[in-house]
Amino acid sequence: MSPIEAAENWTFPFCPTPPGFHLDWAGLVARFDWLQTLAGCPQDPGYHGEGDVLIHTRLVAEALVSSTAWRELDATARAILFAAALLHDVAKPVCTRQENGRIVSPNHARRGAQIAQEILYRQLPEAGWPVPFALRQQIVGLVRHHGLPLWFWDKAEVQRAVLVASYQARLDHVTLLAQADVDGRIASDLPDLHSRLALFREYVQEQGCWQQPYPFASDHGRFIYFTNSSTHPDYVPYDDTTCEVSLLSGLPGAGKDTWLARMPLPQPVISLDDLRAEMDVRPGDNQGRVTAAARQQARTYLRQGQDFIWNATNVTQPLRRRLISLFTGYKARVRIVYRETSWPELLRRNRERPQPIPESVLTTLLPKLNVPDKTEARQVEWVIEE
Repeated sequence: MSPIEAAENWTFPFCPTPPGFHLDWAGLVARFDWLQTLAGCPQDPGYHGEGDVLIHTRLVAEALVSSTAWRELDATARAILFAAALLHDVAKPVCTRQENGRIVSPNHARRGAQIAQEILYRQLPEAGWPVPFALRQQIVGLVRHHGLPLWFWDKAEVQRAVLVASYQARLDHVTLLAQADVDGRIASDLPDLHSRLALFREYVQEQGCWQQPYPFASDHGRFIYFTNSSTHPDYVPYDDTTCEVSLLSGLPGAGKDTWLARMPLPQPVISLDDLRAEMDVRPGDNQGRVTAAARQQARTYLRQGQDFIWNATNVTQPLRRRLISLFTGYKARVRIVYRETSWPELLRRNRERPQPIPESVLTTLLPKLNVPDKTEARQVEWVIEE
């Protein structure tokens, strides 16, 4: 089966199906330990009078599957939203705390996206339910932005927050999930929440990114907008770039070196693994000397206007952002190439390395993974072995 066919035929375990759309909640909780961890996690009774996070998640799932809008979607879209509903508050057990006498869960959507990424990439395939990459990223994006419709108007930069989200999730689906999130709670401010949902729907449709990412005039303009807070999305900047940097990203063993070996035209490569070997620095050691040497090599190429490749894991967005800032400071355009293979294959390749990375290091890296998206660079490629 091709990746496209796999995506078209994919569904989430226990996802209700027509004609009855029966929700087997007991089966879901018995099967998934990450759902079980939601039991007993408290919520502020003013906003969630229904009870703990597990109760809320069940009510959200019930609200979603009873929705006419959800039932009218195709089977794959229904499964994506159903998975997101189950995972939308998955980080609350690790984010919830008491603050000034209130129960709060700061950053649970951002942290939840990372936890969902690990569950969908590693845990579900291990249980026999692989999730195609493109669908996985849609679910992760929905988890990340499930609260946006309720709070977008409070953002310092409303338009920018919405446009960023449009590149990470379908905003019509985000709205459906947020509607279920509202319907799955008992709270005194429900009329206000419904008003916020209606405002979000109207605002996003006006922006032209209701069912698609915001349509920038050029890839360069998109990159400039997302990296420069003073620009307008309709601004068409002059392209004064002088060279291209290919920034590789992916967990160790994902196939970055294989991609390099297939390059039709060789380019200089700055490899942090090679520098570590030259300097006798192990992966678990302080990497300061290695990073400094790599940056110095990069500056040399950048001053010469020379295309080159930066080969390292680069699995977190903050790290990539710092590197991209360095490169673009010398008028380079940046292409991110993200490589991925399955977790079992990644472990197998690592064991066959001349100097394997401790599996504990890989396990530590996985929860930190932020898959690159088109808000980060002018060009982003995803090379996935599925």
